[in-house]
Parts: sequence; structure tokens; C-alpha cells
Amino acid sequence: MQPANPGSETTPAAKDRDEEEPLPPFSVQMAQQLGGVRGLVESSIPITLFIVVNFLGDHYKWWSLQTSLIIAVGAALSMAVYRLTRREPVRHALNGVFGIALGAYIAWKSGDAKDVYLPGMLLTVGYVLGMLVSVAIRRPLVGWLWSVTLDGGTTRWYDNARLRRSFMWLTVLWAVVYALKLGVQILLYRDSSADSDDLLGIARLALGWPPYALLAALTVWRARRILRDEPEPEAEPEAA
Repeated sequence: MQPANPGSETTPAAKDRDEEEPLPPFSVQMAQQLGGVRGLVESSIPITLFIVVNFLGDHYKWWSLQTSLIIAVGAALSMAVYRLTRREPVRHALNGVFGIALGAYIAWKSGDAKDVYLPGMLLTVGYVLGMLVSVAIRRPLVGWLWSVTLDGGTTRWYDNARLRRSFMWLTVLWAVVYALKLGVQILLYRDSSADSDDLLGIARLALGWPPYALLAALTVWRARRILRDEPEPEAEPEAA
């Protein structure tokens, strides 16, 4: 009697792998979306440092705009190098490097501190347009982002009509919030008063992570609630 082919039977481990893994806890999904506390801090340090250093240099005449830009870019590069040496993910650090470096180059050329915020403002324009277009073609961008970042790239967000509708209005909400954020920044950018660059920096911080964190939390909560309310699929009867 020949032994049974081990590959012909489904082992408990194989069954477990075949079953869909449950969604991670809400806090874990939020950490993945926001990059954790460390990701939030690292991506905000360069621009925050520039705002503080430039304020001191400008109001007390301690150093020039160029010095403030060098300090901010240097801080962003230092964080990225530190992560690389430890073989840790550098996504948030590199985002900070790219954003502050491009803004610093523009501000260096123009001599206007407010120009350091231009790349972020232009990126916000792209976000708003992309979200509105995705809703118009019924492929809401927030649904795609949720799938890629938190749902393993699956398409169930689109296959589920209720989930897809929620992502439609969530994408519109994201677009509206980002448009309002952009409007405030444009008003301050066009303001020619002496302290407009400081106000623009404060607005950049206040309208950065806080609204994003609230929108991300609402998105994750809504998606999890819909998926939790979905009925469990019935198990197929085993063949005799």
C-alpha cells in the first residue's frame, strides 16, 4: 500500500492560509495609514524647523533665509540617512527630504520665504483635481488608496456596492477639505504684509496632519463598519 501523496490533501495549515485574514485592529490600520507617531513626527520636522528657524532669523536678524533653508534641508537629510543606516523604511523621511528640498530651491532663487510652501500647494491642487476626476469616472481615489495601503490591494472595495458608494462621498469630502486648505494658503501667500510668511507657515502646520488624520480615521472607521456588517459567506458543503 503506497503512502498517500502529501500534496493531495489539504492540511490545516494550508486551509488557514487559504482563508481570508481578518482585518487588523483599528489602531493598527490607522498606524499603517499615518506611518505611526514616528512617521508623523519625521515628516513634519523639516518644515516645522524651517518655520521656527526662519522666524528667529527674520525677526532678530540672526541669519539669512538661505541659512534657514540649509538647516531645514540638513535635518531632513539627516533623518533619511539615519534610517538608511539602520535599514529601516525611509518613505516618510524621503517625503520630507523631497518636499523641503524642492521648496528650499524655489525660495533660495526667489529670496521669498513663502515660496518654500509652493510645492505643497501645487501638490494639493493635484490631489483635489485627481479626487474630483476619480469621482466623475466612478473610480473614487480614496477607495484605491484604502485598498493599496490597508486591504492588501484587493478589489472588494469596488465589488461591494455599499463600500464603493461610501468611498465616493468620502473622496468628495477629502477634496473639499483639501480645497479649503488650499484656499487659506493661497490667501496668505498673496498677502503682502510683513508677517504673512509666518502666518503661512502656521497655517501649513495646522492644516497639514490634523485634517489628514481626521479624514483617515473617518475613512478607516467607515470601511470597517461596512465590512463588519456584511454577512459571512456560507460554507460550501463538503463532497461526500
